[in-house]
Amino acid sequence: MTRFAAVYRALGMIIMLFGLTMLAPLIMSYVTNDGAKSAYDEAFALTMLSGAFLWVRYRKCQRDLNIRDGFLMVVLVWTVLPAFAAVPLMIHLGISHTDAYFEAMSGLTTTGATVLSNLDTLPMSINLWRHQLVWVGGMGLIVLAIAILPLLGIGGRQMFKAETPGPMKDSKMTPRIAETAKGLWLVYVIVSVACLFAYHWAGMTWFDAVCHTFSTMGLGGFSTHDASFGHFNSQAIETVAIVFMLIAGMNFGTLFLAVRGRSLRPYILDPEAGWFIGVTLFSIFMIAMYIWKDGIYPEMLTALRHAAFNVVSIATTTGYASVDYALWPIFAPLWMLFLSSFATSAGSTGGGIKMMRALLLYKQVFRELLRAMHPNAVYNVRIGGQVASQQILFAVMSFAFMYMVSVASLTLLMSFTGLDIISAFTAVVASINNTGPGLGVVGPALNYAVLDDFQTWVCTFAMLLGRLEIFTLLVVLTPAFWRK
Repeated sequence: MTRFAAVYRALGMIIMLFGLTMLAPLIMSYVTNDGAKSAYDEAFALTMLSGAFLWVRYRKCQRDLNIRDGFLMVVLVWTVLPAFAAVPLMIHLGISHTDAYFEAMSGLTTTGATVLSNLDTLPMSINLWRHQLVWVGGMGLIVLAIAILPLLGIGGRQMFKAETPGPMKDSKMTPRIAETAKGLWLVYVIVSVACLFAYHWAGMTWFDAVCHTFSTMGLGGFSTHDASFGHFNSQAIETVAIVFMLIAGMNFGTLFLAVRGRSLRPYILDPEAGWFIGVTLFSIFMIAMYIWKDGIYPEMLTALRHAAFNVVSIATTTGYASVDYALWPIFAPLWMLFLSSFATSAGSTGGGIKMMRALLLYKQVFRELLRAMHPNAVYNVRIGGQVASQQILFAVMSFAFMYMVSVASLTLLMSFTGLDIISAFTAVVASINNTGPGLGVVGPALNYAVLDDFQTWVCTFAMLLGRLEIFTLLVVLTPAFWRK
């Protein structure tokens, strides 16, 4: 039997689980008679049969997954599932495989970049499917799977370690990994329901509320309207979005502990939460003052309203837009993209290098400055009251280096194809941070349809690289991984 039989067996089960998620848009298409029913019929059949084939073919392999299996499992899930998710888009919309895979990858990685236009007139089931991908991908199908697969004889601890973001991967919220996953999903669902009712209360239709709840909690930024939140032009709706984007931008593990203990103490003790809120609030007031002084908006309150929404949206890597902020002075949107690189917390549905790594990098730099002045001084890097080991510091520095190398290399590759440097750089940054809109030809008022196929695949790879936090993907691509 093949070396990775256990991986293929588990993958077959996950594909079948994913196929079940197609039932929601299938039912929606049937009820609304939007013409997309046959596309979901075919996609559902193909997905379920493919998953069943893998499971039947390798069903006799009962062993648990080891570390190497875990890495391969995560990479396969995040590359194979978008292919199945793209099928309804290809069949009904008639778009190319490249564009359909990009759209599906953008949804599942919670990036929110799109190649589609005329979103307002898309079939309701297609819009529901796009947004549902963001919601499912937000917490991660891996976490969903490890809450269920142990019941079927498949251990999931290594899968969780490979998927969980942040440097503190060994910390556990509950003794059993399956209980952890169930707890995370329970909190995720409860907050999503609260977001749904808040959006409807603020003035959205139920359908818009469902779709935007999915993309808000997943920090994905898909919308049912080409104008995104500019379509609603409602301060109440924008306020609801800000609140729930901030919640989703913080560690869901912290939220889980806060809900379980019925106390805000976990947030007070969380080393990332304070920095995340502080940096975001500082940026809101700084950009509001900047665009007000520049004369973009005649009133400070108007500037504050638009700065608050769009700064939170980009800092949390959501990607909504209430106005075309690309028309603001270039410093403002560049600062917002800079925030998307690090502002969100580890364990959130956001992208970027995460605030935890940014704090560790800052503290490490500060330690080196002290050691330069006092060579014999002993200064430990502490985070949340705990001393960060040298192993963690080296891992974080390696990650930061590879992150910068990835951004620079992919930007050069995009510019090599003839794309202007602003569009090339911001498209790569927005993709690898899973943010969505960039600047230039991929700005918030436009979309990624302008890119050719090669450029689209570069952005697709960048989204995958960012979602898997670089090393998970690179490990599988190394020759050493495949040696026995």
